[in-house]
Amino acid sequence: MDYCITRDEGEDAVYYTLRWSPFAKADKYEITRSVPAIGGIAEIYYRDEKGKLNLFCLQRSWYGGLRAVLRERCDASIEKDPWRLSILVKWRERIYYRWTNCESFADMADVMFFLVECSCPGAGGESSGRYGRIFVNEIDAGKLVTI
Repeated sequence: MDYCITRDEGEDAVYYTLRWSPFAKADKYEITRSVPAIGGIAEIYYRDEKGKLNLFCLQRSWYGGLRAVLRERCDASIEKDPWRLSILVKWRERIYYRWTNCESFADMADVMFFLVECSCPGAGGESSGRYGRIFVNEIDAGKLVTI
């Protein structure tokens, strides 16, 4: 798969490479058609008045798959979290997402820990505990898919 997480291990360190899918405008029908029902990590953004993409949801999915998570997080009619729902309603025509596949729950834990710590240090969460240091290189697909 093109959009996936790979791992290289070093001495007490791990180096992950995240290959993200292209950004796509959130549409529940398009998500159903184009996002696979596999484990992975998804990011959801809204585009503000100045055109900047702002991350408002970082989500991992294991059992339900990325398709189910993105459908729930991008559809105001089924989102349960009040804060995310307020963003979906306010920015409904400006919601975008991207995703990457991960076939290891432990790798997903490490990457999520790294991403959360970078955006909100001390917010909680735990890595897999396998490595003393975690490094992540993100490769953007480099294009925006519009619907």
